[in-house]
Amino acid sequence: MNIAKKITLLFAILSAVIISLLSGFVWYFSNEFAFEDFYKRLEARVNISAQIKLYEDANNPAYAKMRNRYLERLPSEKAFIFEVKDISEHRIDSVLPQSFYKKINAGSMSRYRSENHFYAGKAFKINNKDYMVIVSANDPVGFRELKDLQRILLIGFFLSVLLSFVVGWKFSNYMLMPLRNIIKSVKKIKAENLHMRLEVKSGSDEMSQLAQTFNNMLNRLETAFETQNNFISNASHELRTPLTVISGEVELAMRANTDPQKQQLALDKIKGEAERLEHILTSLLGLAQSGFNGKNQPWELVRMDELLWEIKASVNQVHPESKIEIDFSKLPDDDELLSLKINKNLIKLALTNIVSNACKYSNDKLVNVAIETSANSLSIAVTDQGIGIPQTDIQHIFEPFYRASNTNDFKGYGIGLPLSLNIIRLHRGSIAIKSQEGIGTEIKVLLPLTSIY
Repeated sequence: MNIAKKITLLFAILSAVIISLLSGFVWYFSNEFAFEDFYKRLEARVNISAQIKLYEDANNPAYAKMRNRYLERLPSEKAFIFEVKDISEHRIDSVLPQSFYKKINAGSMSRYRSENHFYAGKAFKINNKDYMVIVSANDPVGFRELKDLQRILLIGFFLSVLLSFVVGWKFSNYMLMPLRNIIKSVKKIKAENLHMRLEVKSGSDEMSQLAQTFNNMLNRLETAFETQNNFISNASHELRTPLTVISGEVELAMRANTDPQKQQLALDKIKGEAERLEHILTSLLGLAQSGFNGKNQPWELVRMDELLWEIKASVNQVHPESKIEIDFSKLPDDDELLSLKINKNLIKLALTNIVSNACKYSNDKLVNVAIETSANSLSIAVTDQGIGIPQTDIQHIFEPFYRASNTNDFKGYGIGLPLSLNIIRLHRGSIAIKSQEGIGTEIKVLLPLTSIY
């Protein structure tokens, strides 16, 4: 049974319970109070009958005349008057219980109903004699109204349950429509189109949170898939080249055993290629690791302006001649906007790669690092005055092992920017790049202020 049917069934059952309780409440109090007026009319006739029949009063004829003229007779109305000592001989109806007579003997007005036939009785003491006056009559109108009410309540109950079932079905379908849309959209996403995302409605309800959670998961999956594909497609080629060189140099060194100079050159070549191989392996492992969920290291609240100082110090150690200027002119008034919950080591690695590239490809000219916040994101812009990137190469610079056509004079492996992109995407961020060959490059990193973990 799907969720819509479960919700509809539960809604119908709850509605049936509530309607039945309400109907029972109405029926009970209607049954209790519907005949109150009729009982009072019977009790009035009990008192009038006692006045006319038992009391010696000169006005009794007038009472009898007024009673016959102005007090209508009730359907099947009968009046019974007898002494209490003769109660065993004058039981007026077998349906009357003993409790009815006991209440009369206790001095109270007694009532009883059998179907639509009503009884009212009371005891009177006249001339040291105890009398009992009982009046009975039918109330076909009130009884018929009560039967009509019962029929209306039963019909209303079944119609209401049916209506609640229909309304529940429509309501459940309406409420589950966003979930069905999410399921429909997710079914369309496959390995070859992981770039697709679910539409996130404005608001903070559960459906919006579910869609956003799926999008976050898809971001991580896309990063992992791209990392895996890049690793497989590039690792074999990049690893084969230094291994081929090493094998060739080893053979050369073995043949030149009588020439120490050639052997030394071969060993230096082997050492250089081995270091290159180690660097490639380290880069590949880092690239592969960045494609997972980012939880290999703890996430923590970090002041991004303080992190930039740490990055500047790290880059200066590698490039002592580099000139890095950090621009704090656009810092927000609220210091809390500078703190992000991130994986510090990964973000530091990503930004260090970007700043290090800016220093390397600008021949240690001035590199400007500016930090700025907006309503929902924090941006870090790295601007250099270097060689720039040809327009035909910009679309490929985030591909692993790809290097721009004008970088032959600089040592590198094409791993830094792809690695940085993976790390930024793990943090739901993005990277924008603007470059002009011979003038310089600006890379802007955008990170959301809200954490995904």
